[in-house]
Amino acid sequence: MSTREKSGNKGQPSRRDFMRTSGAAIATAAAAGYGARKAYAGKNEVLKIGLIGCGNRGSGAAHQALLADPDTVLFAMGDTFADQIESSLQKFGQLREQGRIKVDDGHKFVGFDAYKHVIDTCDVIVHATTPQFRPLHVRAVIEAGKHLFVEKPIAVDPTGVRHVMESCRMAKEKNVNVVSGLCYRYQFSKQATMKRIHDGEIGDIIAMETKYNTGPLWYKDRKPDWSEMEYQIRNWLYYCWLSGDHINEQHIHSLDKIAWAMGDAYPHSATASGGRIQRIDPKYGNIYDHFNTTFVWSNGVKGFSSCRQWDGSSTDVSDHIFGTKGTAHLQKALIEKRDGSKWHYHETGPDDMYQNEHNAFFKAIRTGNTINNGDYMCKSTLMAIMARMSAYTGQTITWDQALNSKLNLTPDKIEWGDMPVAPVPRPGITKFV
Repeated sequence: MSTREKSGNKGQPSRRDFMRTSGAAIATAAAAGYGARKAYAGKNEVLKIGLIGCGNRGSGAAHQALLADPDTVLFAMGDTFADQIESSLQKFGQLREQGRIKVDDGHKFVGFDAYKHVIDTCDVIVHATTPQFRPLHVRAVIEAGKHLFVEKPIAVDPTGVRHVMESCRMAKEKNVNVVSGLCYRYQFSKQATMKRIHDGEIGDIIAMETKYNTGPLWYKDRKPDWSEMEYQIRNWLYYCWLSGDHINEQHIHSLDKIAWAMGDAYPHSATASGGRIQRIDPKYGNIYDHFNTTFVWSNGVKGFSSCRQWDGSSTDVSDHIFGTKGTAHLQKALIEKRDGSKWHYHETGPDDMYQNEHNAFFKAIRTGNTINNGDYMCKSTLMAIMARMSAYTGQTITWDQALNSKLNLTPDKIEWGDMPVAPVPRPGITKFV
């Protein structure tokens, strides 16, 4: 019997299962001695890293985790598909030669329940699955008392956001680390620029503009032996129930930055538009290819946001914070004052935001300190979902409406086989839930 047959086809979780962690999994961890393991790790204690979600981002995050701490090994890997694990393993060439990759066949877990086995056998979890599954998996990691790096976004709907909010509160009680994949927060140049904004160098913020205008992303051709469920999960970007649309999956970085500029105050409301201009083939599921949003804060500040994934079109990833004394250009780490003076970040040395976040993560684990990025990673996800809801419905959506929405995109069953495709949302017809 194949690994996939053992793990992937039987006992698939229901919607209720997907919004709570299996008690059996936690009991197994405790019985094995893992659930009770202390959160603090001694200086030279070897930490076992487990990777859940073995695509490109997961592989990169695991690589950075290993580079952040020499006394770590990649010990277990879990993914919905076995080929993803094998492909990922090929990307660790030098680290494999150094003996840092300890993933034997018994620690390659495949299927919808693969995450449980990775959590059971490892000390630190690097999580980069399809966003749909993050609320369930985050809860399982925290209940097991393991340290967690989790990619963005953390959910695809408000139900999932609230679930992760509660998980992050639990993490504080357990003193385990939760580090977010919203990596700009860990880039030194961004930190220095934000400090100057918060210290009043550009004066009071008047308005903000952010763009994430890029080209199209990857697509995987359908294979004859794939069920509809497998096809959708392998092309998860294009299905809202899996990705939350690209405003949530990609543009969240931009939205997180302008919320950060506002001192982690989040907007009161969002009025958005969007649609599909290039992405009209049914193979692109039911997501949009562009969004334009006006966010309004309670103090009257407006943030203007645009994102698109168009082929053959100009690209622009930038953020501009306009103040009474000047303008901050976040991507350039540049401040231009109205008096003609300028400041530009020019420190030497590496400033790899992806590596920085893992360096901070493992430093906290080793020193007994705790990082919990739960508040902003949840709220920035909700900010993206609020804008998506507005574009899909054609209505202005308030923060409270979004936060309290009962929308739950998780299907009744997650299992191999048929999976209906929800219609492309139509403003004025699609209703707010």
